[in-house]
Parts: sequence; structure tokens; C-alpha cells
Amino acid sequence: MAETHGLMERLEKAVTRLESLFSDSHRSGGMECDAINGVNGSIAPYVEAFDRLLNGSVAEFLRYSKILEGDVKTHAEMVRAAFQAQRSFLVLASQCQEPQENEVAMLLKPISEKIQEIQNFRERNRGSKMFNHLSAVSESIPALGWIAVSPKPGPYVKEMNDAATFYTNRVLKDYKHSDARHVDWVKSYLNIWSELQAYIKEHHTTGLTWSKTGPVASHMSLRSVLSSGPCLSPPPPPPPPPGPPPIFDAETTKDEGTASRSALFAQLNQGEAITKGLRHVSDDQKTHKNPSLRAQGPPVRSPTKSHTPSPTSPKNSPQQSHAPVLELEGKKWRVEYQEDKNDLVITNTELKQVAYIFKCNKSTLQIKGKINSITIDNCKKFGLVFDNVVGIVEVINSRDIQIQVMGKVPTISINKTEGCHIYLSEESLDCEIVSAKSSEMNVLIPQDGDYKEFPVPEQFKTAWDGSKLVTEPAEIVG
Repeated sequence: MAETHGLMERLEKAVTRLESLFSDSHRSGGMECDAINGVNGSIAPYVEAFDRLLNGSVAEFLRYSKILEGDVKTHAEMVRAAFQAQRSFLVLASQCQEPQENEVAMLLKPISEKIQEIQNFRERNRGSKMFNHLSAVSESIPALGWIAVSPKPGPYVKEMNDAATFYTNRVLKDYKHSDARHVDWVKSYLNIWSELQAYIKEHHTTGLTWSKTGPVASHMSLRSVLSSGPCLSPPPPPPPPPGPPPIFDAETTKDEGTASRSALFAQLNQGEAITKGLRHVSDDQKTHKNPSLRAQGPPVRSPTKSHTPSPTSPKNSPQQSHAPVLELEGKKWRVEYQEDKNDLVITNTELKQVAYIFKCNKSTLQIKGKINSITIDNCKKFGLVFDNVVGIVEVINSRDIQIQVMGKVPTISINKTEGCHIYLSEESLDCEIVSAKSSEMNVLIPQDGDYKEFPVPEQFKTAWDGSKLVTEPAEIVG
């Protein structure tokens, strides 16, 4: 017994000594981290506040994403890396003075690359069961571009948050009554942007605040900050396989809403230099003043940098062609990449089925029978004729769409669309049409064996009546 008692005392002393050594080592490591991240051993208050966001709402989002696993978990790790890249940039801004505009664009490149990587992952996984989850993240992650927005970056983050809710509402619709884990995931993700708006309002109301002292920020100083990565909280995981590097070419991304946001940094940081790439055209070179020039064919493009092909540029390579799809996958009819097809027909439909129409151009589809819902996404010059829909018909990110209702539909939603003509039937006159960020919308009502066209208002006027805001269509509706 005496030997056992002596052994226990020695073990307790050894444990006490180890705990003491660990505590000293931890304090020493913390001091080193403070010295790296701040001036005179302190971290800037707005970096500390950003760390609280990382350790709070972002960490909670990662936890719920890990529970859902699969593509959602992989996507969330990319989001973590993007926030870490932004954290590094904030540390740099807290230590260094603001550089020239072209240098700022280079310093923002790591963040824009992370954003592009997140969006590429969504595009590569359109067949994923979690596609709405991936879309919510992909559509809203450009909110991290707030650091290049002035004077009020907060509303920009809110706009990106609104883009996410279009898809998170679909997630809630699918899982609200069947799997609470997805509901928690939606709440945690939207909470990130709500907290980021509050963070910006408190620390960067009129834009990112750079240090008034210290060296001018440069690529080398950013590398120095990145090399202190182990001190970041939380630490970044090993990155997933990267997608193609982004090329900031506004001309090749006009038709791709998500890709154009990835070029945000390059465009915003040009400032007055944005017109430097333009070439002056004298009167004798203008075709409208010289008819003889029109007979010579199209003018030769100026060999400026933005028009010079690059052998390593993925955006200048031929566009990847996709095989057209028209098939039933589970309960979803997939109609994708159809070109110049005016005889597309879906029959033998069931009430539980939905139709998803993606990137179909100059084509027409007829859906017979009764179906749950229809979504038209990224289509151009597309016509849809259907009998009955019990849920909703959605049109998003499209152009020149014509829809004809043969039977009934309760709701038609139009979002981010230019040109949409809706032909209602006698049975569907009680249909509600919800529109946002869209133009050239017309509803055609059957009257006396023909259709009469009514434009949907695009402009509104709002006034305060003493107790509330009153909004009504403006006299000029589009």
C-alpha cells in the first residue's frame, strides 16, 4: 500500500508539471500570434470582430454542413477557405496603408479565386441531390466582394443574401416537414450574411478601413500575412482540387450572372483607369458617317489586350458542348441544353413530378397532363405550353420566354428575366404573377376569341402617408 501511495504522488506531480509547461507554451504561442497579426502585439478591433464571426456563425454553418455530408460538406470547406482569404486581407489592411488601385485588384485575387472555385463546384454538380443547397451558396458567396464596394458595402451584402433566399426557400419547401437538419442548415447559412451586414455597419460603414500607418500594402506583405496562417482562427483545412483560375473579362461574361460577379473586384478597382483600354475613333473611321465602310464588311477589332487570344486562357477556348437531355430522373423531368428543338413533348406526367428546364435556346416544350411544378432556368427564346400545374411555374435568369397556360396554374414567378410573355387561359385568370428584377413582362388575357396584352409594371413610386409607406405602379410601366 505504501508503494502504491508513493507511485500516485509521483504521478500527480508529473501531471502538474506537464500542465504547467503546456500553459507556458500556450501563452508564448499566443504572444507570437499577436505580434504577427497586429502592431505592437495587438490585433485590430475589426479583425477581432471578424474572428468572432468566423468562430460563431461560420463555424455553426460548417457544423451543420458536416452533418449533411456529401457535396454540401465539400462546398462548405470551400466557403471556409474563402472566409480565411478575406480574413488575411483584413489583417493586411489593418497593418498597411492602401496601395494603388491596380495593386488592390491583385491583392483581392485570392478571394476572387475562392469565389470562382465555389461557383465552379456548383456548375460541375448540377445533378447533385443537394443542388439547391449548392446554388444558395454559389449565388450569394460574391457577398465577400463587399471589401471592394464603397461607399456603402452593406446593401451589396443584402442583395447577395436575397439571391440565396431564392434557393434556400426551395430547400425549406423540400425538407421543412421531413428533415429538420436541412432547416438548421438554411438558418445557419443565412445567419452568416446577417451577421456580416451587422459587422460592416459597425466597422466599415463607408467601406474598408485601411491603416494610416505602416508600409504600403503589396503582394509581398500579403504573402507575409498568409505565412502566418497557423495563427488564424479557425485554421484552414487542406484545400479541395482547385477549379480553373478566373479571368476578369467583362465582355465574355455578360450572359453569365454568377460569373460576372466574380469579376467584381477587377471592375470596381479600376476607378478612372476603366477607360484606358478604349481606342479613340475619328470621324473618317465611323461607318455611320462613311457608307463606303459598311460595304467592306465588319470592322477589324483593335488588337487591345482584352481582345488578344491567350493560349492559356480557358475562357477563350471553345465552349464546352453538352449533350441535350430530356429524361425522367426519379420524380424530376430534366430538359437541358436543347437547341433549335420545337417538337419537345413530355407526356405521361404524374402529380408528384416536377420539370426543370435548363439552358434551352430557341426551343419549344409542351407538357401534357398535370404536374407539380415547372422551373425555367437560364433559357433564351424558349416557349413553354402546359396543361395544369398545381404548384408554381418559375422563370429565372432567362430571356425572351413565352408561356401558354392551357388549364390552371396558381402562381407564376418571374425573377431576373428580360422579356416574358404569359398567355393565360379562361381557367387560369385567377393566377398570381410575382416578379422581381425583371423587365418587358406582358400578360395576355383571352377576350372575344383573341388575346389582349397587358404590361406588368416595372417602375413603382413610394410615398409616406403619415403612418406607413404606400407603393403603387408608376404611370410609365416600361
